[in-house]
Amino acid sequence: MKWVMAWLAGLLFGAGLAWSGMADPQRVLGFLDVAGMWDPSLLLVMLGAMGTYAVGYRFVVRCPRPLLDGAFHLPAERRVDARLLLGAAVFGTGWGLAGYCPGPVLAGIGLGNADLVWLLPAMLLGWWVSARWLRR
Repeated sequence: MKWVMAWLAGLLFGAGLAWSGMADPQRVLGFLDVAGMWDPSLLLVMLGAMGTYAVGYRFVVRCPRPLLDGAFHLPAERRVDARLLLGAAVFGTGWGLAGYCPGPVLAGIGLGNADLVWLLPAMLLGWWVSARWLRR
C-alpha cells in the first residue's frame, strides 16, 4: 500500500506540474530572468506550495506516526555545510541551464517531450555518481 500511495502522490505532483505549466522550461527560465522579461508565475506556485506545506506539516507532526509507516523519517542534519552548498550550486546551475529540475523532467517525459529522453539518463547518472562519491 505504501508504494501505491507514493505512486499516486507522484502522479498527482506530476499532473500539477503539467497543469500549472511548470513542466515548461521556458516558464522556469522566464522566472530566472529577473533582468529581462520576468515571469512571476513560478513564484506564485512556490508560495502556494509553501503555504500548503506549512499547514500540512503542522497537522502531520501532531500525529504519533505516519499512516503507512512506523515512524517519521526527518533529516537529522540541520547545519549548512560545504556538501549542502555544493549540491545547491550544482542543482541551481543545472536548473538555470536546462530549465528543468527532477520533477518537471519526469512530468515532461510523461507529456511526450522527446528531448528529455537525453536529460533523464544524465540526471540518473549524476545521482548515481553522487551517491558513490559520498559513500567514500
